[in-house]
Amino acid sequence: MHDLIYGLFAITLGVISIFLIYRLLDFLLAFLPSKIKNRISHLPHLLPAGILITFVLVYPIFGTLILSFKNSSGKTWVGFENYTKLFSSKEFYVILINNFLWVAFVPTLVVIFGLLVAQLTNQVGPTREKIFKSLIFMPMAISFVSAAAIWKFMYAYVPPGRPEVGLFNAILSKLGFETQTWLMIDRMRLNSFLLMIIIVWLQTGFSMVLLSAAIKSVPEETVEASRIDGCTNKQAFFRIIIPQIRGTIMAVFITVLIGVMKIFDIVLSMTGGNFNTSVLGFEFYKEFFLNANSGKASAIVMILMILIAPLIYLQIRTVRHQESLR
Repeated sequence: MHDLIYGLFAITLGVISIFLIYRLLDFLLAFLPSKIKNRISHLPHLLPAGILITFVLVYPIFGTLILSFKNSSGKTWVGFENYTKLFSSKEFYVILINNFLWVAFVPTLVVIFGLLVAQLTNQVGPTREKIFKSLIFMPMAISFVSAAAIWKFMYAYVPPGRPEVGLFNAILSKLGFETQTWLMIDRMRLNSFLLMIIIVWLQTGFSMVLLSAAIKSVPEETVEASRIDGCTNKQAFFRIIIPQIRGTIMAVFITVLIGVMKIFDIVLSMTGGNFNTSVLGFEFYKEFFLNANSGKASAIVMILMILIAPLIYLQIRTVRHQESLR
């Protein structure tokens, strides 16, 4: 009960404070000459948000950058030593390769499956469409850790002589093949690809919803005109529909791509980064929380941020391009 009272008090105080801040800024703005006031009249409304963003985003970024040049305790300057240690380690290159594989395959598969499901479900009638889309979107309602718990039973391995509990091994056993320790097989990065399946399963529903809405927004006249010209359904889909929803496809692709760059939960829950499955997000967790090495952990964060920054810029450009077409 006390927590509820404190929460309501904090919300009330926050709303009143924001209102008073804006009133004060408008009051001060009235004392300025008209020419200056007309030029900067928008600033009082942007200033509080700008200050908040500075403290919440900009300041932590610079703090992390400074910390990446210090030792594990964050007290002594060590220059580029943390970065040198990372890039001189073979394990770190394995991690970068894993991140590259996640980036190369997961967003592409999510978009492909999302397009496939969206196009197929749009053609089965309103009632069945709702049912199918609800089932496919349902995994989005659970967390990554919960999804990992579910898929652990898919990949589970038990010693010979015990009842099989893993779906994959149960199928192999029924077919007469030897069961496998799936998550320990790092040949051709098989275990990493098995982890990627979980994200594809989770994100396909998200991709389907956006792409389905985009497909439905394509003018029917253009599709009918292509069919009159002799296009098959396949040709109409790839030559008429896909070009018109390219902006949405890019938005979905980049959104999933940014999420994949930061992947952490699945690796932690499934393998703990063992068997050559670690990624940058998990390495940060390991260095900061397990090894108590804030300097090296901050260096990993900065590397991750440098890799993600161009993607964010591309996402902004894509959104602006979509808005310009409306």
